[in-house]
Amino acid sequence: MSSLDRRQLLKAGATLAVGTSFVSLAGSQALAADPYADAKFVDGEPAPIGKGSFTIAVLPDTQNYGEGHPEGFMGQTKWLVDNQQKRNLAAVLHLGDITNRNTTAQWELAAAAMGQLDGKIPYFMVPGNHDYSSGGKCSDRTTSLNDYFPIDKFRTRETFGGVYDKEPGRMENSYHLFSAGGRDFVVIGLEFGPRKDVVRWANEIAAKHKDREAILITHAYMYFDETRYDWAEKGTKQSWNPHSYQVAKQSDDDVMDGTELWHNLVSKHENFIMTLNGHVLNDGLARMTSVTPGGRDVHQMLVNFQMKPQGGDGWVRLMEFTTDGQVNVVDYSPTRNQTNESAQNKFSLKLAKV
Repeated sequence: MSSLDRRQLLKAGATLAVGTSFVSLAGSQALAADPYADAKFVDGEPAPIGKGSFTIAVLPDTQNYGEGHPEGFMGQTKWLVDNQQKRNLAAVLHLGDITNRNTTAQWELAAAAMGQLDGKIPYFMVPGNHDYSSGGKCSDRTTSLNDYFPIDKFRTRETFGGVYDKEPGRMENSYHLFSAGGRDFVVIGLEFGPRKDVVRWANEIAAKHKDREAILITHAYMYFDETRYDWAEKGTKQSWNPHSYQVAKQSDDDVMDGTELWHNLVSKHENFIMTLNGHVLNDGLARMTSVTPGGRDVHQMLVNFQMKPQGGDGWVRLMEFTTDGQVNVVDYSPTRNQTNESAQNKFSLKLAKV
């Protein structure tokens, strides 16, 4: 059985778990017993990028590095700085769950790790559910994010666009502008389970920058079964939907999941090229492509490594944007000095033109 076949079988088992606990248990136990069941390791760094290419790096769910494995988080950002020129690194995207328990020590680690990028590589961040409330329980929208990544740290940077207009001093919802390879981008970063008015603001930003290629980053959007979160249709059959958290219950369900974000934001604009999220467990990997009303493909990706050993084994997703409109994706661990070339860890996507 190929690694992809095995992965599909495990995913099928987890999906069937909605009505068949035995199959879910089998799939979960297999993944728990071997967190690299589907891996195809190659020692060393990925192949060099092509002439004229640039790279965007992705850091999902660094939360478990704060539970006794700081070397993973520190190693990720150090390697990115050390390889900035070699990889022509244009930006780093953090997908949330920066911490696990919203504690001082874990935010201090995050500030030290991400701080290695300061003045070297632009980075854009969003909070995850574990970054909210006492103990990271996401019972409300209080967070220490702004104490360690204050807006004053970013507002003078060339890439800084702005923040949610109703919360001008906070960084939970922000947008950023950068250019690379002769192309212009806008990254829109949204809070966990974005509120309706936050999505109103995000629409205004996407429209204002309609000539830029848009990337959405938010913590919860896709699920591990290659579909978007969809509370209206699937409810609790998909675990960890933003609608199931106390933050939704205490706000009259003022949150949006992936399907709602697709209909109310992403599909309404013809400049989005991709979305990225973390958050989801099982194998932590999924992707899908959806077509906008204008006929453009939008690639959507889930990537999460927190289930791997040592807090996540230092895995970073590298996205090489080529001169012919491709994105070559590969996952690399600086702490293991290995590339994972399985079908879900190394692949290429064709981008629609803006």
